[in-house]
Amino acid sequence: MKQSLFLGFLCVVGLHSLFAQTPYNANTRFEQMGTLLPTPNNTRAASGAPGRDYWQQRADYDIKAELDDAKQMITGTEVITYTNFAPNALPYLWLQLDQNLFKKDAIGTTSGTGSINPERGVSASTFKAVTETKEFGYNILAIKDKTGNAMRYTINGTMMRVELPTPLATGAAVSFSIDWNYLITEYYGRSGYELFPKDGNYVYCIAHWFPRMCVYDDVTGWQNKQFLGQGEFTLCFGNYKVALTVPADHVLGATGELQNATQVLSAVQLKRWEQAKTAGKPVVIVTQEEAEKAEKREVNTGKKTWIFKANDVRDFAFTTSRKHIWDAMLTEVEGKKVWAMSYYPKEGNPLWGKYSTEVVAHTLKSYSKHSLAYPYPVAISVHSTRGGGMEYPMISFNGGRPETDGTYSERTKWGMIGVIIHEVGHNFFPMIVNSDERQWSWMDEGLNSFLQYLAEQEFDRSCPPGAEPQGIVEYMKTAQTNQVPIMSSSDNIMGFGPNAYTKPATGLNILRETIMGRELFDYAFKEYSNRWKFKSPTPADFFRTMEDASGVDLDWFWKGWFYGTEPVDQDLADVQWFAIDPQDGVQAKATQKATDEAKKQTMANIRNKTDIKETAVEKNPDLKDFYNSYDKYTVTDTDKKKQETFTASLTDDERKLVAQGMNFYTISLKNKGGMPMPVILKMDFEDGTNEVVRIPAEIWRLNDKAVNKVIPTKKKVVKWTLDPFYEIADIDTASNVFPREPEQPTKFQLFKGGAGRFPASTNPMQEAAKQKAGAVGGSKN
Repeated sequence: MKQSLFLGFLCVVGLHSLFAQTPYNANTRFEQMGTLLPTPNNTRAASGAPGRDYWQQRADYDIKAELDDAKQMITGTEVITYTNFAPNALPYLWLQLDQNLFKKDAIGTTSGTGSINPERGVSASTFKAVTETKEFGYNILAIKDKTGNAMRYTINGTMMRVELPTPLATGAAVSFSIDWNYLITEYYGRSGYELFPKDGNYVYCIAHWFPRMCVYDDVTGWQNKQFLGQGEFTLCFGNYKVALTVPADHVLGATGELQNATQVLSAVQLKRWEQAKTAGKPVVIVTQEEAEKAEKREVNTGKKTWIFKANDVRDFAFTTSRKHIWDAMLTEVEGKKVWAMSYYPKEGNPLWGKYSTEVVAHTLKSYSKHSLAYPYPVAISVHSTRGGGMEYPMISFNGGRPETDGTYSERTKWGMIGVIIHEVGHNFFPMIVNSDERQWSWMDEGLNSFLQYLAEQEFDRSCPPGAEPQGIVEYMKTAQTNQVPIMSSSDNIMGFGPNAYTKPATGLNILRETIMGRELFDYAFKEYSNRWKFKSPTPADFFRTMEDASGVDLDWFWKGWFYGTEPVDQDLADVQWFAIDPQDGVQAKATQKATDEAKKQTMANIRNKTDIKETAVEKNPDLKDFYNSYDKYTVTDTDKKKQETFTASLTDDERKLVAQGMNFYTISLKNKGGMPMPVILKMDFEDGTNEVVRIPAEIWRLNDKAVNKVIPTKKKVVKWTLDPFYEIADIDTASNVFPREPEQPTKFQLFKGGAGRFPASTNPMQEAAKQKAGAVGGSKN
């Protein structure tokens, strides 16, 4: 820190001059968003709430389908009743045919890019999509109106237009049927099957399996963007009645409530079901022993039809397998009883039986507390594959599989718990707060990842944090040419994980902890959640509601964090220390003496004390005069009179200021990254205590490049630290300390020849088991 003293009290009186900023034209970072947001209207208000004329369409489904376990094929028929609440008539309807993604000429397939690296090798699965001989995608067998007459239709990739004989008027409904079939693909992260070669059985996780209505709304009209695989699903609400016929030894779980439990469950399973209603912990409805018996397929038991109903949902998915273990418990969520359930093969145990359903119940409670009360009667977690997850109303497909010996790493454990929380959490966003996933991935993935972070911390304090600001730093350090704004269409996002999940989730965390504070943020976030439950918000509705309900102007934040790619990089460039000169002669001369003595401690003077044995004056005292005995640090009568005169001239306010003995520090800050953020400064005092100063982001509103700030303290500061709690995702913390600290050396590893870089290792559970076995073996000897 640079130190200087005020030259007289006139400097104190003019202290305001220190607060003056370098002249700078007002920048646009803190201007309102204006035309970046759509103009409010009667359907979407300026407050971010649904307008008085808000409307949305409805699609009700009655579906009957059968799974062919030998061919991995689904055949079905559905009756769709579509109600038009739009203010205009519709001459045709658009439907989604998402399974057509797997046709060889699909846009998602033919527009894919990549290359072959012969040095790394290539797995057979890399080329499976382009060498597959099966014909995937829908076979549309018939489309008929309610009187049985054929309807004209046109298929365009993953979309299908159905012509109506007469335009569908406002407030009117139309019913029509579709017959179809398709071959199920291997599980690709969203839907499909997994074959277990050891016993020859399949686990089916089936979604986007029937032709579904596209969304028609006040924002885009028909949302008929092609399904390319990355941008997910956009759907309208409705009621579902679904009858699914599968092999009789299968156990099936689905969106909604089972209607015919007595017909598909055994007497003992029904008894367990009743026990689960009051047990308070998961009860196994279908046991591992029963699942293993079914896996052997010793008896051909025919088929069973499972019937489900689900109201006010935007989609329907299911899982079925003879390998399924099924556990469940009834848990209370915001005063309502909700079923938490899990379906998993024995390969998921012991991890799944211990955690899955408990995590489902915890997720419902945590999300309900932070957003909206869970309205559905059930939430299901299904074990799909080793990794990843996917969500649908009331049911989700989740990864996380232990080793074959039943052990698992901590990473596998937390990965499984995290993915279950995340996918079950998607029931809230977008299954209830029904955003457009095909366009805005962040509106469900980002918001959900933020709530996942809160739920994880409430589940276990040792859970790795997922939305802490430092977690996005490495991504924010990457070249801006390799980034796109959060406000990019789902299919056009580079760095999908950090952009659609981590960056928006981190932004919400920064809002909650640093910019708005928990109280204001939580209130506004719950307001958004409840305003838009069972409705379809846009980004503008979210931005506006968060400001409307909190009274905090956040336009600068939305523009920088969501519309831009600039990182946060604050620099604590300089600190100058000022103290008031009280013109105290005694103190002034004592200070001057100490300063002068310190200046004399030069290397030359230190050596001269021994090297110069005797000076000329020391040898000849006659050379001495007045100044050889004069002490210029002695306080004189003139000094005392000057002090008395000065003290008498002070006003009461000036006298109090002098008595306080304040220190004044001018802090010089630079915004090198571009993204403005609040300034958080920690002051470490010379007595070992510390204090944190928080300055809002508006400090940059007149000059977004560099600013000065005067901070008064009673104590002397020995160290200054910017962003001491890592709150703002600063990409260069080396410039956040003053005085600067030396950089730590970069470490390198030494490798012995032939030893290999990384030795083989086991997970800690396996290692402990080996040690235990070794100890037992040793004791026997």
